[in-house]
Amino acid sequence: MTESCFPKYRRGQRVKTAVDITNDGSFPNTEPEGLLLGAGATGEIIRVAIHTEANVPIYTVDFGERLLIGCLEEEITVL
Repeated sequence: MTESCFPKYRRGQRVKTAVDITNDGSFPNTEPEGLLLGAGATGEIIRVAIHTEANVPIYTVDFGERLLIGCLEEEITVL
């Protein structure tokens, strides 16, 4: 039986990027592996989900200007 992963953060929390966020192929108008946001960019978590295969939380973070990015726990930190 797989252990359930409990999310560290919650919807509505303000966060900042702990590392540079690069394009994993999800953004077609940006170079693959191109920089999307530098470390320190701030946003708000608008959705929390669990990746079923990897059993890890994925946070959809609104960084403004129509930029929504799915982040892992190690990529963000609370303000």
